[in-house]
Amino acid sequence: MLPGRGRDNRAARLSRMLGTRIAWTPVGDGEFFCPGCGGDRNYQRLTGRRRFTLLGVPVLPRGETGPVVECAACRRHFGTDVLDHPTTTRFSAMLRDAVHTVALAVLATGGSCARTSLEAAAATVRTAGFDDCSEEQLENLVEALAADTGRVYDRPCGAGLAIELHEALDPLAPHLAPAGRESILLQGARIALADGPYTPAERDVLATVGAALTICSDDVTRLLAAARTPS
Repeated sequence: MLPGRGRDNRAARLSRMLGTRIAWTPVGDGEFFCPGCGGDRNYQRLTGRRRFTLLGVPVLPRGETGPVVECAACRRHFGTDVLDHPTTTRFSAMLRDAVHTVALAVLATGGSCARTSLEAAAATVRTAGFDDCSEEQLENLVEALAADTGRVYDRPCGAGLAIELHEALDPLAPHLAPAGRESILLQGARIALADGPYTPAERDVLATVGAALTICSDDVTRLLAAARTPS
């Protein structure tokens, strides 16, 4: 027998005799987007205890491991940071709410709720997922918003409106590709342009939208100019 092969055989026998085993304990569960399956799945959050084994029998503790997230479908383990990513269902809801908030913000600063602006906004919001959204609903929401906050049309984006936009867009932005972030800004721009050129207040609110979506100011300017050009 060759010397190297003998060492390999001894190492293989030793590995069969000695090893470690992890005993997993569930500490929570829920639904997540599984990067292994590529879809929404149930999960268990697990913590583990390592044990030294002799002939497959646990004999000595070797400390704790984890926590990990185990997919109920594919059984793969992932770091707990996967729970920071929204499920497909949650992501769709976040995107729908973001588009709705941007549309209301643009309408609320546009100087008046012109029919063309309302039509553009309603079509945009319906495409985002609010299938029953109508021009009348948006008009009523804008009027109620103005009455509740004392907001005046055709004024720069105030602190309250900026907070609303950031609350809707900040959690979404990290999960969107650059094209997705730009698409939301362009949708708001087209609503603003539906009744004519941008007003200063509309530019201000769209700049706030761009900032919340982590789009740099130069790109915001470029995109707002591009939206004016007929496709």
